[in-house]
Amino acid sequence: MISRRLAIRRTWLLGLLGLSAAPLRAQPAGKVYRIGYLTSSSPASGFHEVFLHGLRELGWAEGKNIVIDFRFAHGRFDRMPDLAAELVRLEPDLIVAQPTLAAVSVSKATKTIPIVMINVGDPVGLGLIASLARPGGNVTGTAFSVGLETIVKGLQLFTEVVPKLRHVALLSNPANPAQALAISDLKAAAQALGVQILPVQARGPDDFDAAFAQMTRNRMQALLVVADSLFILHRARLADLALRHRLPTMHGVRENVEAGGLISYGPSLAHNARRAATYVDKILKGAKPTDLPVEQPTTFELVINRKTAMSLGITIPYSVLLRTDEVIQ
Repeated sequence: MISRRLAIRRTWLLGLLGLSAAPLRAQPAGKVYRIGYLTSSSPASGFHEVFLHGLRELGWAEGKNIVIDFRFAHGRFDRMPDLAAELVRLEPDLIVAQPTLAAVSVSKATKTIPIVMINVGDPVGLGLIASLARPGGNVTGTAFSVGLETIVKGLQLFTEVVPKLRHVALLSNPANPAQALAISDLKAAAQALGVQILPVQARGPDDFDAAFAQMTRNRMQALLVVADSLFILHRARLADLALRHRLPTMHGVRENVEAGGLISYGPSLAHNARRAATYVDKILKGAKPTDLPVEQPTTFELVINRKTAMSLGITIPYSVLLRTDEVIQ
């Protein structure tokens, strides 16, 4: 069953992005480039496959003109610095890092090897780049920072789906240095909508039970989950806990909703993974990271899990369904 689900997940990722076994565009014969790839997640996420298909569309193929050294932390965030150091010692032509903690770890390990980041929150605030338009160093790629306006819109949709919403828990991972900006924006959005926020933290899956117990003691009506690789990696367990505690959930990425969360509004992680391939292509062809502006999300999707809504006794308003990009049955 697990293998079948992973296969379905990979099929969806590739189908969503319109990827196929398209003919490769020929690259000049010559050097075989070495690429390092560091992610805090596991191969099950499928994002590295989307990245690889993006490379193939641009004419790069493993074993022909590129070699890729993968390092998966499998949710062990404490391993990130060591894995980053391993990749640097291999002296690759560039390193791909996904998401925030991976990019931070690689950036600390090298200031000379080009780094292509994927889905990194607040790269300017973290000091990874000088600015989005002019990165100014060895780091470029795609950012995940969505801005206050987008967060306000997402929370507004949540209040439409869950009527009389006033007391909401906010689950975050304090180990992620980029979450401070997202939390600040969420608090500002909540205040504007008259919603009171209870901050709750979890550094790992062992903290989930205590976090939900705190939500129950404080009689929370719903849960906002800050987008984070920890919560994506353990999305099925989070969804199960939320259902058991009768808490509707709002997420920043669709992956949590596919696992049983109620609603998400935010950019596509898969799209950003594919876009990262264009940065790799340009750098391997001679471009310098400092000259490649960092991309921010421009397209956002609203996804709702109808089965979860029914389990919680929630009727999705027709006005919200009209704006929904996908309803998961």
